[in-house]
Amino acid sequence: MKLLRTTSDHPDFLLLVALLDQDLAERDGPEHAFYAQFNKVDSLRHVVVAYENGTPAGCGAFKPFDSRSVEIKRMFVQPSLRGKGVARPILSELEQWAAELGYGRCVLETGKRQPEAIAFYSKCGYGAIPNFGQYAGVDNSVCFEKNIGQGEGESGPATSGQLDDRPLN
Repeated sequence: MKLLRTTSDHPDFLLLVALLDQDLAERDGPEHAFYAQFNKVDSLRHVVVAYENGTPAGCGAFKPFDSRSVEIKRMFVQPSLRGKGVARPILSELEQWAAELGYGRCVLETGKRQPEAIAFYSKCGYGAIPNFGQYAGVDNSVCFEKNIGQGEGESGPATSGQLDDRPLN
């Protein structure tokens, strides 16, 4: 598997996000429009796309949340590749990238209708936290956090973080 650091205008990321949105529309039902407003990709500058045999296999992204935290967004793996070790390298790469930029914590939101995502984030060291921001009071949302780098109280980002759009491996 190869990982690529890129931005939200990459065509393979846009393809995968379209598939993610189809999946979420089915799971969320009538609530999908509410969640869709929080999933805009046009401003995401930190995106990872995974490739298996040259084919887009999965993706994820992050955006700044506060001075020391990023929010993980748009995690997705092609259905035929789920359970085959694609998601963990994507998430690990996002965490590493955020740490390189000086962030010390990742937060994220997923839905109760995505039990596989809840189990995955728990296995990856994320702990449940009270729903934050726009998800406060939303019964279907589950929020998580994980400390990834700098100690508590230190602020990030510490560096500018260059993006070069080259494969990482």
